[in-house]
Amino acid sequence: MAEEFRFLAEPSVFPWLCFVFGLTVGSFLNVVIHRLPKMMERDWQVQCAELRGETAPAAATFNLFVPRSRCPACGHRLAAIENIPVLSWAMLRARCSACGARISARYPIVELLAGGSAAWCAARYGFGVPAFAAMVFLWSMIAASFIDFDTQLLPDSITLPLLWLGLLVNAGAAFTDLRSAVIGAAAGYLSLWSVYWLFRLATGKEGMGFGDFKLLACIGAWCGWQILPLTILLSSFIGAGVGIVLIVFARHGRGVPIPFGPYLAGAGVVALFWGQQITRQYLVRFM
Repeated sequence: MAEEFRFLAEPSVFPWLCFVFGLTVGSFLNVVIHRLPKMMERDWQVQCAELRGETAPAAATFNLFVPRSRCPACGHRLAAIENIPVLSWAMLRARCSACGARISARYPIVELLAGGSAAWCAARYGFGVPAFAAMVFLWSMIAASFIDFDTQLLPDSITLPLLWLGLLVNAGAAFTDLRSAVIGAAAGYLSLWSVYWLFRLATGKEGMGFGDFKLLACIGAWCGWQILPLTILLSSFIGAGVGIVLIVFARHGRGVPIPFGPYLAGAGVVALFWGQQITRQYLVRFM
C-alpha cells in the first residue's frame, strides 16, 4: 500500500471504512435478494418454452442493474438521495415519497447486517486477504439466507462461486489448509446428500433441497471438514427450535416446509469465526 494511504489500514480506521462500504454492499444485496429469484424464474420460463419448441415472448431487460430501483407499489424511480443506505429509509420515515406506501424494515436490516459484518471482519483480521474474504463469505450468506427464506431456493449463482472461492482462498491457508478445505467441500455435500436419500427412501418425501447440500459444501470449503459436525449440529438445533416456535405460536402447518438454508448459514458463520475454538474446547473437556 502506498505510504500516503497506509493510514487506511490502521485498526482505528479500517473497520469504520469497511462498515460504510458494507452498508453500500448491503444496498446491493437488497437488489440481489429481490431480483435474483425473478431472474431465475424468467430463465426457467425461457428454457421451458424452448423444450416445448416454442419461442419465448420478448421481455424487457431485467437484471441486477437494469431497470433502476423503483417503488414496487407505484413504480416511482428512486432518486440518488433516496438510495442512501439506512439514512434514506429513516429520512423517508419508511414510506415511498411518491405514493406513501410502506417500505419494509428488511432493507435497512440487510444493510446494517452487511455493514456490521464487514466491520467485524476488519476488526478481527485486520487489513489483508482473510478480512476481505470473510466479508464476501458473510455477504453471500446474508443474500442466500434471505432468498431461501422468501422462496426456499438457494441459487447456484451464489453457492457454486462461493464454494470455488473458498478453495482458492484456502490455497493460501487463510482459514484452514487446502486438504481440509477440499475434504470439507466433498464431505459437506455428501453428508446432507446421504441424509436426503435416506429420508426419501424411508418416507417417500424430500426432506431438503439440493441447494442445502451445496451450501454445506461451501462451509466445508471455507472452514474445513473438522467443523462440519458442529455446523450440522448447530443448524439442526436452531432449525428445530424455530420450527417448534412457528408451529406452536405462529400456527405454521406441520406439512409446510421450513427453509434450512438460513440456519446452515448462521451455523457456518459461527464455524468460520469460532468453530476451531469450540471444537477444541469440546475435545479437551469430553475426550
